[in-house]
Amino acid sequence: MYSQGLIGVDSSTTESEEFLSLFQARVDREEKIEPNDPMPEGYRRTLVRQIGQHAHSEIVGMLPEGNWITRAPTLRRKIALLAKVQDEGGHGLYLYSAAETLGVSREQMTEELLSGKAKYSSIFNYPTLTWADIGAIGWLVDGAAIMNQIPLCRCSYGPYARAMIRVCKEESFHQRQGYEIMMALARGSDEQKEMAQDALNRWWWPSLMMFGPHDGESAHGEQSMAWKIKRFSNDELRQKFITATVPQAEFIGLTVPDPDLKFNAETGLYEHGEIDWVEFKAVVSGNGRMNRDRIRDRKQAHDDGAWVREAALAHAAKRAASRTVPQEAAE
Repeated sequence: MYSQGLIGVDSSTTESEEFLSLFQARVDREEKIEPNDPMPEGYRRTLVRQIGQHAHSEIVGMLPEGNWITRAPTLRRKIALLAKVQDEGGHGLYLYSAAETLGVSREQMTEELLSGKAKYSSIFNYPTLTWADIGAIGWLVDGAAIMNQIPLCRCSYGPYARAMIRVCKEESFHQRQGYEIMMALARGSDEQKEMAQDALNRWWWPSLMMFGPHDGESAHGEQSMAWKIKRFSNDELRQKFITATVPQAEFIGLTVPDPDLKFNAETGLYEHGEIDWVEFKAVVSGNGRMNRDRIRDRKQAHDDGAWVREAALAHAAKRAASRTVPQEAAE
């Protein structure tokens, strides 16, 4: 007997070479894999891990920007930032729903986030010190996210790919919103331009780290590429981001904080300096400046929202009961 990779299957059972080969052939033909289709257990677990981390990142990503909503400089900025944070909450819900189609519950994923077992993007463990940080997050962080996420619209797993279509449309708006903030600051007073440059200096390298380790050190990259969960490697996506972003910085008069950055006319690409992978591993391991604060704040929000969840469940149960007609009344 072999596992067909169905939801809830015992992962200790072996899967035949024939089954794995047939599954890979479907993926190679660009067929979408749907929740009830047979799938290798490794494929399912890889998706649960990736989609879960993606959902957690959207939810935790609300925190560094949320505390600037009341401090935004104008009413227009407040409204735009509030809408953006609301979008990010929606993205998390889309993605949790996609993960649930793989047999994992939202409660389980939430518990793994709050316990520290599950990871989220390292970028959200850096503090937002000034208003320019909100612009840098929109421009750089959401820009890096778009580079990662647009290929996911062609992910082999149907629910994930479909969820990403709307997410990418909204992330594109967020990136333009952030760049517009940075442009306004860079073209403002000397103090405002200095603030924008400072934000770029602090967020540039963490944004490059968002793409993950070099390809040779990525534990899941090769298999995810074969299964067409991912379409590009970490280094390819990072290079695309740098090539797109450096001219944007130059256009508004800001300087990318990389003394080794140079344009290669032959390849048409920018060559960049070495990333501080020691810092990256420290932040991923829970030792970033804001790791503890982020989890603490999420726990508090989860506890504070318990009554809302309980009320929603009670209301749903009441509505379900009201739709149930007793047999005696029907007769």
